[in-house]
Amino acid sequence: MLEKLLNTVTDFALHAGVKILISLAILVVGFKLIKWITKKFKDAKHAKHSDPSVKSFLTSFINIALKIVLIITVAAYLGVPMASMITVLGSAGVAIGLALQGGLSNIAGGLMILVFRPFSVGDYIDCGQSSGTVNAIGIFHTTLITSDSVRIIIPNSVLTSSTVANYSIEKLRRLDLEFRAAYQADSDAVKSLLLEAAASSNMVLQDPAPEAVLLDSNPLCAKYRLRIWCNRDDYFDVQPYLTETVKSRFDAAGVAVPPNK
Repeated sequence: MLEKLLNTVTDFALHAGVKILISLAILVVGFKLIKWITKKFKDAKHAKHSDPSVKSFLTSFINIALKIVLIITVAAYLGVPMASMITVLGSAGVAIGLALQGGLSNIAGGLMILVFRPFSVGDYIDCGQSSGTVNAIGIFHTTLITSDSVRIIIPNSVLTSSTVANYSIEKLRRLDLEFRAAYQADSDAVKSLLLEAAASSNMVLQDPAPEAVLLDSNPLCAKYRLRIWCNRDDYFDVQPYLTETVKSRFDAAGVAVPPNK
């Protein structure tokens, strides 16, 4: 009797062990195949010419959907009844939905981003706490790369429920710079120096024309504003150029700059 029981247990263990090993092999091969499929999709000719935001979202969606199908297939091979699985999933649907409210709202946020296009892959955006270039738009989150090469992951629901400034939509950007000069300095001469500094760079557009105005004047100092327009790609280069150029022209003209108190 004991020998018969032992043989039964051994046969079951061997049978189950083989199925488990085959299931693990299916998972390993399946995940590698899914990785290959998603890579082929990204590199396909039609995908290369499609919108980067849509391609990023669809790639993420296909990757997750195929993994779900793979796991269900392996469960079916192991003998898990599909009817029972569907029943359990249906019963747990409400609980899962409540537990994954954030995830579902992120999926909805990703779809809203694709439909309404507040930004696309490659745009430079600022959402209040973070700013950077949009690297990818996934099902659940959007990835930004900051100017110092830091990767930031932001849930899609955060981006669709907050104010987002997109600096890449318009071709031109305006830059306002403030400068201080001595109270005794001739205001017309200072404004001329500011406009000369602006005219010395090809990054500064002449239409709209640069403007130099006196903002405030008191016995301690006079404040001036230089307003210029430039192409969006030159925005981060023109600011340090103008700051350095104005200082050099002030020094050459003998315009004193009072300390900032």
